[in-house]
Amino acid sequence: MTKGESGSYKWFVLGMLTLVYTFNFIDRQILVILQEPIKAELQLNDTQLGLLTGLAFAALYVTLGIPIARWADLSNRKNIVALSLAVWSGMTAISGSVQNYIQLFLARVGVGIGEAGGSPPAHSIISDYFPPEKRATALSIYSTGIYFGILLGYIIGGVIAKYYGWRIAFYAIGIPGVIFALFILLFIKEPVKGRLDVTGVVTDTPAFREVVRTVLSKKTFILISLGSGFNAFGTYGVGNFLPSFLQRVHEVDIATAGIVLGLTTGVGGMTGTYLGGFFADRYQDRDKRWYMWVPLLAGFANIAPALILFFTGYPNLAMWMTFFTSAFTAFYLGPSIAVTHSLVNAKMRAFASAIFFFILNFIGLGFGPLVIGLLSDYFITDYGNESLRWHL
Repeated sequence: MTKGESGSYKWFVLGMLTLVYTFNFIDRQILVILQEPIKAELQLNDTQLGLLTGLAFAALYVTLGIPIARWADLSNRKNIVALSLAVWSGMTAISGSVQNYIQLFLARVGVGIGEAGGSPPAHSIISDYFPPEKRATALSIYSTGIYFGILLGYIIGGVIAKYYGWRIAFYAIGIPGVIFALFILLFIKEPVKGRLDVTGVVTDTPAFREVVRTVLSKKTFILISLGSGFNAFGTYGVGNFLPSFLQRVHEVDIATAGIVLGLTTGVGGMTGTYLGGFFADRYQDRDKRWYMWVPLLAGFANIAPALILFFTGYPNLAMWMTFFTSAFTAFYLGPSIAVTHSLVNAKMRAFASAIFFFILNFIGLGFGPLVIGLLSDYFITDYGNESLRWHL
């Protein structure tokens, strides 16, 4: 049995790719916890912050993800993941040296370019290490990297910013990611595409037009992508301004906000992400629609803690509610990706993931933070810091 075939090695690969995804979201989230001191030093407004944490990153992230995913379906996916990690981590480190808004904007664009090559190839690799009936769980474990990254990004960013300044925080986060890219090159083995599928290894390479037609012809795929996009609209819109909300409305200091939000949203999100995949895989034998019913029920359960989060006058209660809102909003990702991969063959999976994330992030990451920032600026004269509460 080769290394790539062993039972333990697939878990090692999953762990390594989950760490890559963790770096992905540390580098993405670090700006969120640092935005208040950055706003003060660079004299920015909430609309500019919304652009930095949303559209500046998302524009090329979602656009370049499609050609990079096509490249991954045709070539070595592990090398693409490693290169992407090195690029986005390097651009994060460069963010610590910027002197004005334009430079920071361009650095965030660079982070988006790098991160465009992260998830679609990783999703495809995971689907070749885990059989169909275990993929939702495996992809959910991988997706916990989102919230592990948020946890570390909030805590590391908040503490370092308080004691050493926001610029050092960017260096501390970016440089280790460049080093870790070398470990991906050295220790992950590229699996054969489609080796665990019922239909077996896929040898024919589909034409680009066929791939696009196949993916976009699936009504299930379109509805899942749109649903995920609107879920992400709320998640990113609220999440990217939560540190500012706690600091402005509840007067929580940056280090405390970072530690508490890191623990509540990080642990909550990891819990919800794992449980979403676990329950979907557990009940799918009864009815495949459980892959969507699980996140749907979690969405309804999220209404009560979200209302408490926004309207309570007690900062400690507001911070604890973020555990539940993060958990419930995270149920959707693993099942959604698993269903997406079940709709196409092995040489279309990275591309299908890219289209899924294009729709999800175009709606959610591109416009969620931007809309909140615009509304907050527009009504700040009338509502002051309470403006952010109402628009979240």
